[in-house]
Amino acid sequence: MTGEKELHKIVIVGGGAGGLELASSLGRQLGRKKQAEITLVDASYTHIWKPLLHEVAAGSFAEADEIEYLAQAHRCHFQFRLGRMEGLDRDNKAIFVSPTVTKSGDEIIPKRVFNYDTLVISVGSVSNIFNVSGVNEHCLFLDTPYQAYRFQKRLVERYIRTHTKDQSKNKCLSIAIIGAGATGVELSAELLDVKKQFSMYGLDDITVKVTIIDTAARLLPALSEKLALAVHKQLHKLGVELKLGQQVVGVTEKGVRLKNGDIVLADIKVWAAGIKGPDWLADLDGLEVNRINQLVVKQTLETTEDGDIFAMGDCAACPWPGHDRTVPPRAQAAHQQAITLAKTLTNRVQGTHETIAYIYRDYGSLVALGRHSTVGSLMGNLMGSVSVGGVIARLVYLSLYKMHQIAIHGYFRTAMLTLSNLFRRSTHARIKMH
Repeated sequence: MTGEKELHKIVIVGGGAGGLELASSLGRQLGRKKQAEITLVDASYTHIWKPLLHEVAAGSFAEADEIEYLAQAHRCHFQFRLGRMEGLDRDNKAIFVSPTVTKSGDEIIPKRVFNYDTLVISVGSVSNIFNVSGVNEHCLFLDTPYQAYRFQKRLVERYIRTHTKDQSKNKCLSIAIIGAGATGVELSAELLDVKKQFSMYGLDDITVKVTIIDTAARLLPALSEKLALAVHKQLHKLGVELKLGQQVVGVTEKGVRLKNGDIVLADIKVWAAGIKGPDWLADLDGLEVNRINQLVVKQTLETTEDGDIFAMGDCAACPWPGHDRTVPPRAQAAHQQAITLAKTLTNRVQGTHETIAYIYRDYGSLVALGRHSTVGSLMGNLMGSVSVGGVIARLVYLSLYKMHQIAIHGYFRTAMLTLSNLFRRSTHARIKMH
């Protein structure tokens, strides 16, 4: 009696924007038909679209938008395994996943080994602190949902403490954001927008001071100067203090030390000044990485040292033809890469083995400045680059998230989720208060 042919094993490490979209797509195309075994590995139980982490941190994120990996795996015919990848054995085609422990240190899942035929690494990025002293001890980060929720709890605690303990008439909560990229800019505006909600709930005697600090001479150094100027004007109207062209040399419990000798006092310090790949990628069984630990990949998203291992998203250094830099770490890039890689891996499993080259298409940049203000630029073959703002920009910004939801849930479920959120907002508080 001949045994059944063993299914092709595709292991995807990292359930971020690209990883979850890829797992869902392959599960629907291959897993449902029993043509391949799709496994997603992630250290978290739930998924949140990373561009929304500033809303999580401010408390304005709708928790209904969180996606349970186990439920998504069931709906889309892939497997989910909880854990954090810590090593790789390319000869035996296996990854090592560290034990999962509780906060008290009790082991709930032991160390495991997962075998693969094709491996996709999509673990995102972490903050690059550039060896600045005191950052790890005194700053908060927004790399993961856990860190964003931690920030939100710290924010609420500080609000309540300032409101109840400070008996002076000039109660002030100061927040310093190191980094003038999209994360820092969007967080600053969201915090000031959320302040209005705190005031409505009775915490109206507190002044919030937000300061953005960056070595660069202008905001959003990775984007166009025209867009940066528009954002600069908007932040000035909101009352955000900007300290640009200032190098941070240290962070203490009381504030941020600058190279010129100034100290920016702050109750809450946030580090959002650059990214890199997780440190463990630098020693991953001989795979090539660049100076910031990103896995170097070919145009096909294959790693340069192993054709059975692919990488995408923020952790991958992907060529960008016609440019002197790699594809920028943006959600739209991860979304496009997931679509391309789904085609490549489907071809691989079905026997054609045609590998699709990925070409990044820049559709522009949008920056959300609180709930009612968005500015940016849109790009297209016919219209070139067009600046947008106001309601149009806000709708386009929201549509990017809807595209992500559609890639994961499909059109019908996304429509139902959108409707449920509209009803939910009419009965729930606008911000999280615990």
